[in-house]
Amino acid sequence: MATNKKKKKNSSNIQTFTGKLQIVKSGMGFVAVPGLEQDIMIKRGDLGTALDGDEVKVEIRGYEKKGRKEGEIIKVVRRSQTDFSGRIEVKPNFAFFIADKASMPVDVFVPLHLLNGAKDGDHAIVRITEWPEKAKNPVGEVISLLTNESTNEIAMQGLLIDNGFPLHFPDEVLEEAARFSEFIDKDELKKRKDIRGILTFTIDPADAKDFDDAISFQILKNGDYEIGVHIADVSHFMQAGTELDKEAYRRATSVYLPDRVLPMLPEHLSNGLCSLRPHEDKYTFSAIFSISPAGKIKSHWLGRTVMHSDRRFAYEQVQDIIEGKEDDLQEQILTLNKLAQGLRKERFKKGAINFSSQEVRFTLDTTGKPIGIVVKESKEAHQLIEEFMLLANRTVAEYVSGIKVKDKPVPFPYRVHDVPDSDKLKLFTTFASRFGHTFNLGSPETIAKSFNEMLQLVKGKPEQHVLESLGIRTMSKAVYTTENIGHYGLGFENYCHFTSPIRRYPDVLAHRILQECLDGDVHPIKQLEQQCRHCSEQERNAMDAERAGNKYKQVEFMQQYVGEDFDAIVSGVASFGFWAETVAHKCEGMISRTDLTDIDEFELLEHEYALVGRYTGIRFRIGDKVRVKIVAANLEKRQIDMSLLEMPQQSSEIKQKRHINAQRDIKKQRGRPSGSSKRRR
Repeated sequence: MATNKKKKKNSSNIQTFTGKLQIVKSGMGFVAVPGLEQDIMIKRGDLGTALDGDEVKVEIRGYEKKGRKEGEIIKVVRRSQTDFSGRIEVKPNFAFFIADKASMPVDVFVPLHLLNGAKDGDHAIVRITEWPEKAKNPVGEVISLLTNESTNEIAMQGLLIDNGFPLHFPDEVLEEAARFSEFIDKDELKKRKDIRGILTFTIDPADAKDFDDAISFQILKNGDYEIGVHIADVSHFMQAGTELDKEAYRRATSVYLPDRVLPMLPEHLSNGLCSLRPHEDKYTFSAIFSISPAGKIKSHWLGRTVMHSDRRFAYEQVQDIIEGKEDDLQEQILTLNKLAQGLRKERFKKGAINFSSQEVRFTLDTTGKPIGIVVKESKEAHQLIEEFMLLANRTVAEYVSGIKVKDKPVPFPYRVHDVPDSDKLKLFTTFASRFGHTFNLGSPETIAKSFNEMLQLVKGKPEQHVLESLGIRTMSKAVYTTENIGHYGLGFENYCHFTSPIRRYPDVLAHRILQECLDGDVHPIKQLEQQCRHCSEQERNAMDAERAGNKYKQVEFMQQYVGEDFDAIVSGVASFGFWAETVAHKCEGMISRTDLTDIDEFELLEHEYALVGRYTGIRFRIGDKVRVKIVAANLEKRQIDMSLLEMPQQSSEIKQKRHINAQRDIKKQRGRPSGSSKRRR
């Protein structure tokens, strides 16, 4: 309802907007509307039946003092989630379900006949079935019990559910998938280029089960190389509008947790018919390139094919060959690697930003418990596949961008990446200047060049990690959209996702539209931008689930080290404390500002990425080395608590002196009469 502080509006001029709702810890809601600079604020009493993540229609009721629109939700356009994990409370005549998800503001009423075997205190998954008008609570039913599962199973399933990903496929989807034959159809074969006689192989992680892509290699009569990038033709099986297609769109992506994969497609397709397994004929969509020995791309062909994988490589096997191990395909691998490195060099020369990548993975036992940590870095074997996939993605996007229908571009799901946010960039460049790095902010091209120069100069230096980490944070988020603004980070004017349709729905859309363009019979998708937004949102949800899963394993792994001391690096700062990542395990914990009061009173200086002591000047800055003790590892909260043992880069003598001075000054301040001193807050 409008308050006295709001300006009343004529009912005939009431504005309405549609956007996505986010509910914060206080219970307040904020609706993000495309095109509006500020989110619309929704008070707790004006949320109606809307839940976190829902697409909602908002009616503007007034304005805050600062001019922010304030509204009331009048309609839920689309639920982001109907299934929740949590705990059941059973009373004599009814039951309630309390969700684990912090942003779920209400409990769910569960009629006793819909408990489906659940008992008081059980962990379960409940589906909201209705929300009667004017009722405070929705009504739901228990669809799955988790109580008899392990703690890990309850946690992992809960993460997936709470981020909006269903654990099981509907029966009609499984039945639809099961109807497809594993044999190559003779009539279908006539429509495709048959490349089964050309050397073809896959390169994937050792534990991969779904193989999206393969590489073919042959030397042409004129001495050029023919390199084929062959992608699983999911669109052959998954026709638009089918139940299978609807479910794939709903999920939009596969989700990769530390101990499992929740696939976008049923296993019969993802690990079977679509997967480019060795020694099997498969339907594929291909980008085939003619490349000179010097690395010049002379021509390309796009279209549907039938291929046969001769061999399956793991990345480690290919890396061994690159480093000198003998193999019967050594010559082909080394040639492909040379071409890939040439493509990579050219890409950076044209403005791509060369951030190094590092991935932390857990070694798990048979029960899913973490028993070790492995840090994986991008090596030439990974880059070999990456460069040819980038080439295929770019080539497809360039081709479609040149097609017109009634003098208008064909709507297409581009993968775009905007230039860095100017405020974040200025903050970062000021910080980087302390290490002697200057940035030319004159244009997007000079910014990218400055980034690459800095990244090259910091290799192997103590500040490398902090500058790379903060540099990545200045970058915009890549998204799917029909508005082709290019991909800044890769330095491409045209780019899309084409190479992973088993695990990404936008790739399936790209395949369908590409085939229509090749056929000369394009039927523009009217709701494509909406589909792009949905896929971008689901991608973020999957990333949230993956981060939470990794954090859970970090906490579980560090439980064995509670009470022990470790070297760590400050990895983040906030007004309430700072995060530190252990050097030995790459596990992150929090040191609360309240635990630092015996040292000083600290405040956040955003432009320095640091917490700074008001009296001592002691700084905890991102990248600083600290010594910490593991105080607690709470699995339920997915939180590691640390205490500080040593401060960054200060001798014990200086630390002691500053500590004494700080205590003296603090006592003086506390001893003054009320009102005699004003501190800056």
